[in-house]
Amino acid sequence: MIFETIKSEGIAQKSYFIGSDGEAAIIDPRRDIDVYLEIAKRNNLQIKFVFETHRNEDYTIGSVELQQIVGAQIYHGSSLDFTYGKPVYDGDRFKLGRLELNILKTPGHTNESITITLKDYDTPNGFYLAFTGDALFAGETGRIDIYGESEKKKNAAQLYDSIFNKILPLGDQVIICPAHGAGSVCGAEIKEQELTTIGHEKNTNELLSYSQEEFIKYKISEKLYIPPYFQKMEELNREGPNFLGRIPELKMLKVEEFKRLMDDGAQVIDTREPSSFGGAHIPKTISIWSRGLPAFAGWMLNYHDPIIIIDEEGHSIDQISRYLIRLGYDNIYGYLGGGFSTWYMNAEPINKLELWSVHELYEKYDDPAIFLLDVREMKEWEEGHIKGSIPIYLGHLKDHLDEIPQDKKIIIYCDAGNKSTIAASVLHKNGYKDVVTVLGSIKAWKKAGYPIVRP
Repeated sequence: MIFETIKSEGIAQKSYFIGSDGEAAIIDPRRDIDVYLEIAKRNNLQIKFVFETHRNEDYTIGSVELQQIVGAQIYHGSSLDFTYGKPVYDGDRFKLGRLELNILKTPGHTNESITITLKDYDTPNGFYLAFTGDALFAGETGRIDIYGESEKKKNAAQLYDSIFNKILPLGDQVIICPAHGAGSVCGAEIKEQELTTIGHEKNTNELLSYSQEEFIKYKISEKLYIPPYFQKMEELNREGPNFLGRIPELKMLKVEEFKRLMDDGAQVIDTREPSSFGGAHIPKTISIWSRGLPAFAGWMLNYHDPIIIIDEEGHSIDQISRYLIRLGYDNIYGYLGGGFSTWYMNAEPINKLELWSVHELYEKYDDPAIFLLDVREMKEWEEGHIKGSIPIYLGHLKDHLDEIPQDKKIIIYCDAGNKSTIAASVLHKNGYKDVVTVLGSIKAWKKAGYPIVRP
């Protein structure tokens, strides 16, 4: 058997490639599919099936790409009217070389969620792998709030039934292959763990020790953020995204064309590291460091205005394009040729961010002339924050500008300083002049031994 896990950085998404006797299947593929084609070619396999464990909310599915390129048949759960592929039902079986794939209906995260089990004919001891989608993760279970507050209780009950009556009875030896790892927005506290088994989860996952009543109560009480791009992903993954064929070649822009596009309303993202952006940047641009794009582009960018990119020297454009394409951004127009240095070498204006160390903040954090802004998630603020700070999550910042005074010095901190730089760029773009980011933020503050308060 051929088995490979393909990870997508930032969104912590996992897809899987399995093959046997010249045939292959892919589970939950991402949109840039060249990695699957390369694995198939390397192992002389024909991709026969594509399975979707559910309609994903946090990235654009690559099933349609694979069907167009290699003719693979797409399958997904039957409780949603997809406009592509075929529905599968509880108990359906598929033969793949010496392997057998079995379908379990496991709703709760979404109505059409399925788990796919794998049995190897050469291994007589029952099921070997279970691809659980967003039902069961390492140390966590899937979120149940996708359909809104009114459906949470029903979804929690369905998820309990799916896990306890469908997945756990498969056997302690079964390896769990979830659709996401640590850092994903599809679960609250997914563990940083490469592999797990049903037996290990039963012994270590606290949620699996709960009664049905306790489980439902806990899941209903979870407070998770729903990024605005989820709605777009749900639309694309129900109807099928536009066919790409390959990663598009972006246009290299000269300074004058770059300026014209900015004036016409293009979305400009500076993907350099936050420290570089803080030192100097093009006015009115948004800072999202490249590795942060999968997590934060969906909060900051829309799907209609053209996107243009700034990086160091143009060397990371391909990876940046992939990050955005996985989120369904087909409106990427181009990038500044030569990177940021081209801008200042043409004597164009620049802005800077004021940067403070935590020691400078400690000397002034109780000054009434400052507004101390914490842009971490609310649960992080509740676990410990700097006295006097006001919590506004970074993703919600654009909708809460009226809560941030224009007549005070705005001091922004987060966990380490990356998100605070995004926040500072948003405030600058919206007319705030006196903005400071704190290097090292709360991590450095704690390291220095400065006081932390809790509500």
